[in-house]
Amino acid sequence: MSYKITLIPGDGIGPEVTDAACVCLGALDIDIDWEEAIAGQPALEKYGTLLPKETLDSIKKNKVALKGPITTPIGEGFRSINVELRQELDLYVCLRPTYTIEGAKSRYKDVDIIVVRENSEDLYAGVELKDGDSRTEDIIDQINNISEKKIRKGSALTLKPISRFASSRIIRFAFELAKKEGRKKVTCVHKANIMKYTDGLFLKTFRDISADYSDIEALDIIVDNLSMQLVMNPNKFDVLVLPNLYGDIISDLCAGLVGGLGLAAGANIGDTMAIFEPVHGSAPKYTGKNKVNPTATILSASLMLKYLGESENARFLEEAVFSVIKEGVNVTYDLKSSKDVASAVGTKEYAQAIVEKIKKISNK
Repeated sequence: MSYKITLIPGDGIGPEVTDAACVCLGALDIDIDWEEAIAGQPALEKYGTLLPKETLDSIKKNKVALKGPITTPIGEGFRSINVELRQELDLYVCLRPTYTIEGAKSRYKDVDIIVVRENSEDLYAGVELKDGDSRTEDIIDQINNISEKKIRKGSALTLKPISRFASSRIIRFAFELAKKEGRKKVTCVHKANIMKYTDGLFLKTFRDISADYSDIEALDIIVDNLSMQLVMNPNKFDVLVLPNLYGDIISDLCAGLVGGLGLAAGANIGDTMAIFEPVHGSAPKYTGKNKVNPTATILSASLMLKYLGESENARFLEEAVFSVIKEGVNVTYDLKSSKDVASAVGTKEYAQAIVEKIKKISNK
């Protein structure tokens, strides 16, 4: 079967890691017609906008995209292009699997957790009000008139919307995923002890929906307790379902349990479209140095193959990656033991080692 897939290289190290993923995919028996589109700095230079209509149109047409990381300024400038894409295309599921890879540096064994993060609302909904603005001051006055809790004048505000609609669809997705993959437990992560209306609604929705899945254990945990428990005993967790902000933070914590963001794959999934991308950022200081680890993007491509129904090819790709990491010879510097960094290979050479493994595993 042939596929037309949108390819968004991104910026910083994005083009290098997406190229490595494409090289690995090229070793499989799949007919992929890549339609390249741009976002971030390259789009700003060409179109004067960070997220061109042409790029959105390409994703809407092809329904599937593989994307590299894109730089997001901290504290000022434009908002995250990643968040914008998810909201514009209603990719309400952020799926981030975390699992132990033999040979990768980790303090833990046999970690196998899937983070299911709600993507469309919470504090990432983008409803922010600048400090000092007259409209912000008006809203502060209105809140102070109706609330026992007062907001200081001169504050900046971010709103935290949590709806039953968005909570229901992400929670049901988590249970359906657990059912499909033979998982035994789904844990709802929240702070409903403090945020009784927003996180409280998320938790109540979870409890209501869990009644439809009596064969799957349904638990809930406060997010700060989860953070401690993950560090003490990550093996006790299976599927985690979380509101947007907690999901972002906890997925990075989970990545740290198994070797870091260089191994962290991600998918953003809606009802009709999906974008697959690494969890890590664009690391601009490494741009063009043929040094970075592309594993997260390659494993994101594996998630893409599973989404497309190419389960056998996804297995070939994953087995090849795991084999190369386990051997520890043709790997990038971050996958080397601390005493063996000098023998590390570059991004391209690591991808080529995976290609050779694919050929052996698939008997090509």
